[in-house]
Amino acid sequence: MKKQELHRGRLIDHIQLVVRDLDASRRFYLAVFEALQVPVGGTGDDYFWADELFVSTADSQAAQGELTGRHHLAFQARDRAMVEAFHRAALAHGGRDHGAPGERPYHPGYYAAFALDPDGNNIEAVYHGEAERSASSVKIVF
Repeated sequence: MKKQELHRGRLIDHIQLVVRDLDASRRFYLAVFEALQVPVGGTGDDYFWADELFVSTADSQAAQGELTGRHHLAFQARDRAMVEAFHRAALAHGGRDHGAPGERPYHPGYYAAFALDPDGNNIEAVYHGEAERSASSVKIVF
């Protein structure tokens, strides 16, 4: 049996968005993932995924015929430039502006941008300021 290797954080194992127009979502998210330097993990006729995010059509086996509701997802950015690249990519690939890059009042150094994806989900890229990570991700091999 072939081993798989996954990288995960601590709280979320995965999130699934079930979308109306997979092609529109694929254009949006693939551009956003490229700006955030997150590789796509896999694709199929009715889905694609990267890290913890799985996006599919309502017809996919995993969706069981139902669209998901409106969500807010915040993606991590390495620096302010990456937040700005995310926002440009999102708007150039079918997203709608929901907050230009800038400081937010949530805590000192919180720099973020927001875009609505083709289904109206509020997608954010955030840089929390200078910080030291213990690891780039959690590696799981099974």
